[in-house]
Amino acid sequence: MICSICQLELPLFSPHFSVRSVYLELVMAGRGKLIAVIGDEDTCTGFLLGGIGELNKNRKPNFLVVEKDTSITEIEETFKSFLARNDIGIILINQFIAEMIRHAIDAHMQSIPAVLEIPSKEHPYDASKDSILRRAKGMFSAEDFR
Repeated sequence: MICSICQLELPLFSPHFSVRSVYLELVMAGRGKLIAVIGDEDTCTGFLLGGIGELNKNRKPNFLVVEKDTSITEIEETFKSFLARNDIGIILINQFIAEMIRHAIDAHMQSIPAVLEIPSKEHPYDASKDSILRRAKGMFSAEDFR
């Protein structure tokens, strides 16, 4: 691969590559989809520093920072717009925010984009609240794992 920073030919697993540069190479080559994030400020900042921030051709970002004054309607509309975008493959959402729009998450039945509920710094992960995990557990029986 060619390094997007210095234009040198380097092996794929060279420490010279950042996660962002490899990710961008894959997205620009049309072999990948974006990750979208709906989360609190700390969660979005972490993922943005990791290089997931993008704007689509309509200048719409692939993230939403949920603050105290963010309405549930705005969260739900953003979630639905991420579902409708064909350039998004995974939607990460803080679990406490997912609880606010649980009906919309439960209504999503397609595998792509995948919706993953993640913990936040203030709210630990609770597997019993994760509807996607409950749905996945219902697909298998205990005998499948023996």
